[in-house]
Amino acid sequence: MREQQFKDRDTDRRVVIGLLVGLVLLFGGLYVAGYVFTSDKVPRGTTVAGVSIGGMTPAAARTTLEQELGPRAEERVIVSADGQRASFAPAESGLTVDYDASVEQAGGGRSWSPARMWDYLTGGDDLDAVLAVDEAELGAAIEKFAKKIDEPAVEGAVSFQKGRAVERTAEPGQEIDRDGAITTLTDSFLEQTDGAVPLPVADVEPEITQDTVRTAMEEFARPAMSAPVTLLLDDESVVVRPRAFGRALSMVADDGELVPEVDQKKLVRAIQRSEDSLALEPVPATVRLVNGSPKVVPGKAGVSFDPKVVTEAFPSLLVQERGARTLEVDAIVKKPDFTVRDARNLNITEVVSSFTTQFPHSDYRNTNLGRAAQLVNGTVLKPGETFSLNGTVGERTRENGFTEGFIISDGIYKEDLGGGVSQVATTLFNAAFFAGLEDVEHKPHSFYIDRYPIGREATVAWGAVDLRFRNDTPHGVLIQSWIDPSSPSSSGEMHVQMWSTKHWDITTRTSERYNLTEEETRYVEDEDCTPNDGYGGFDIDVFRIFRKPGSDEVVRRETMRTTYTPSDTVICGKDPNA
Repeated sequence: MREQQFKDRDTDRRVVIGLLVGLVLLFGGLYVAGYVFTSDKVPRGTTVAGVSIGGMTPAAARTTLEQELGPRAEERVIVSADGQRASFAPAESGLTVDYDASVEQAGGGRSWSPARMWDYLTGGDDLDAVLAVDEAELGAAIEKFAKKIDEPAVEGAVSFQKGRAVERTAEPGQEIDRDGAITTLTDSFLEQTDGAVPLPVADVEPEITQDTVRTAMEEFARPAMSAPVTLLLDDESVVVRPRAFGRALSMVADDGELVPEVDQKKLVRAIQRSEDSLALEPVPATVRLVNGSPKVVPGKAGVSFDPKVVTEAFPSLLVQERGARTLEVDAIVKKPDFTVRDARNLNITEVVSSFTTQFPHSDYRNTNLGRAAQLVNGTVLKPGETFSLNGTVGERTRENGFTEGFIISDGIYKEDLGGGVSQVATTLFNAAFFAGLEDVEHKPHSFYIDRYPIGREATVAWGAVDLRFRNDTPHGVLIQSWIDPSSPSSSGEMHVQMWSTKHWDITTRTSERYNLTEEETRYVEDEDCTPNDGYGGFDIDVFRIFRKPGSDEVVRRETMRTTYTPSDTVICGKDPNA
């Protein structure tokens, strides 16, 4: 009985196992059939960017997407912002469709996933195309358009002009939101719209707001310009007015605020210029002509101070009320090295030489000679000092008061700034010659000009040729120079007088001309050509003879030899024989 029960149980167990094996085989067959039927196809009802690819193989789906989306992906994208429009080619701007990834996303390709098989049977999704985005290229395209749209914010500011505080109103700017623009373009790509794609524009707020400007004006700027300040330096009281110290003031941005800043060099200059009696450096005594006679002018002590101390205290001083805007400053007094006694010992008492040259009328000569004479006038040479015309007059520029005139270059006349200043050089040279001063450097003109003393004349050129003479006498020399301007009906005159104490009696003698040379004819095709009637050249000697005042005894003789080249005849135009 017991054996029969065991046999029945074995039979039941085998039936169950067989049933299970059958079920496994059944479902396995169905699973394999599902894989074969569904796994290489896109789920039914699937669309990508509105294009239906359900039930297609991946290859067919990719082809369909390329055919349907390709033309749309190549259309130029029109964008707009702030009333401006632009268009660009998507592919050239880093925006393309990744067809393989789009098909894969949609479920194309073989898969043993039951869920994948179920999706195929029950239907797919409406999907967006997968895009390949080169953010660098797309960003560059947006950046190019943004240049038309972006407007930087106007930072609020405070400046100081002509003694007044002036505010600049803060205004917001705008700029295209770069990240938002990339998102908008990728989201709207392939959408068929009639209008432009609007790109997001964001406001840009200034760092220095109008409230900040208002605070700076009320708390510092207006009070600063409300009244002068007074500096007490030793016995000197220096009043500095807003128009002067305002040039040294500014308000700079600092962590969203406007704070005062003082330019130390500009403040020192403002202090120095605010009071004629104050000199930061000592002014030596000197000699000037007063009412036609030499007069000793006392020097001035220099009053110096620590600029850093004044600069640091200045902002606090400027917010004080009128009457409390005074700063006591420790002063250092420097006395001039050259005193009134030294100036008197120069013995500048009388005219020891004078010379005058004439010049034909022209406006440029009146301008250039007059300006050079003005710059030379009043020069004092102490014993042993050397005068330099270039060093005294400076470069002949419009800013220095000169204009264009004729000069001699390469033996012919040309126009250049400062033309005619050689007349000043010649007159100065002769005055120094007859004062007995040492000739350090002088260069005659290349050819002889008959309004100058033969063999006793000089030319100058900035940076190349100078006139220099040294005061080798025991007395000081004061140079006086001026012109009588020319007019259409009269010549002008250039005058130089040397004031000192007579140290030499100078006489002169001139040799006959020798080594005569003939001029040539030159044809010049330049636009600035000036015609000239030429004449020959020659050599000549000039002798300077030194005697003590009131004595007939010759102390020494000097000889100057000058070679004048021919002044060529210049004809403007082409050489007919060439």
